[in-house]
Amino acid sequence: MTWRPLSIIPVWVGVVAAIILVGFLVPAADRLAWLGVVLGAATLITFALQLALQEKDGLVTRVMLSVGGSVILLAVATAVFAVMAGIG
Repeated sequence: MTWRPLSIIPVWVGVVAAIILVGFLVPAADRLAWLGVVLGAATLITFALQLALQEKDGLVTRVMLSVGGSVILLAVATAVFAVMAGIG
């Protein structure tokens, strides 16, 4: 298994930054829709970073960790936004 944090952690940092931006700039009614946009962007950035790395060994693991971590971060953000909106 090839664990390259330099190709995974920037995606997570970008997702956290995007969550913060969505939380502050987007009206409460539209936040959940924008989190889907953030996931799509994180997936595209993940593939771009992995292609730039040009290393076949461990590709699936790196993509899984990058996108999976993004999904977990977005799930937590969804729960927080739901509680803030009084849904939960």
